[in-house]
Amino acid sequence: MLDIQNLQVVYGTGRLRVDAVKDVSFHVEQGAAYGLVGESGSGKSTVLRAICGLAPVSGGRVLVDGKEVTTPRTKAFYRTVQMVFQDPYASLHPRHTVDRTLSEPLAIHGEKNDAETRILQALREVGLGPSFRFRYPHQLSGGQRQRIAIARALILRPKVLLLDEPTSALDASVQAEILNLLDDLRRKLGLTYILVSHDLAVVAHLCERLLVMRHGEAVEETTAEALRSGAASNEYTQSLIQASQGYSRASKQPATALAG
Repeated sequence: MLDIQNLQVVYGTGRLRVDAVKDVSFHVEQGAAYGLVGESGSGKSTVLRAICGLAPVSGGRVLVDGKEVTTPRTKAFYRTVQMVFQDPYASLHPRHTVDRTLSEPLAIHGEKNDAETRILQALREVGLGPSFRFRYPHQLSGGQRQRIAIARALILRPKVLLLDEPTSALDASVQAEILNLLDDLRRKLGLTYILVSHDLAVVAHLCERLLVMRHGEAVEETTAEALRSGAASNEYTQSLIQASQGYSRASKQPATALAG
């Protein structure tokens, strides 16, 4: 469903040049969930932004469903690929009701005829009832806002969801609810996910395979099972696993926390 070949993202020129992503390649099968992990500044979120056209692709190719993606992205691309952003407090317009937020994608793509039915269906799919339809973002909790953001991404029935740390701004109990919702939606709708997270437990819960990144480069591709068992072969990946476990009584030293 998604094939990334030697992706490069470069900002600036000369002395100000920053190679944010360096020759990163991976592929994701239809219906699979794939994780990108690494510390802050590793380039994982930039990969998502490059895929959906929010960051410049300086080299390499992005193929979705076997077709190379063009720049600028077309409406057809956004019918296939949608993104859920990290911060539900920033990704929703504060003066737009839920109804307007969900109807806007339908209006852009000329699908307003059955808008009401589809809006109510989108709310049901993310576990919210019709009573939420005319609320504003300030009347919603963080978890409810993220559910609306997911509903907005799903209302066009895309095949691929790009998830940029979708639970990092939420409380732990709400995080579990959102992760379970995303897992259920993927199986129910046959979605393909790319999940960016610094939290290895989140990635291991939702994804089958993952790519570890550092300084814009791909360090190691491994499986969630290897992550859970600590069987990663790369030294840097092992350090991430150790850091995610927090304080080590054996060494009597605090393990370095994973960067957000």
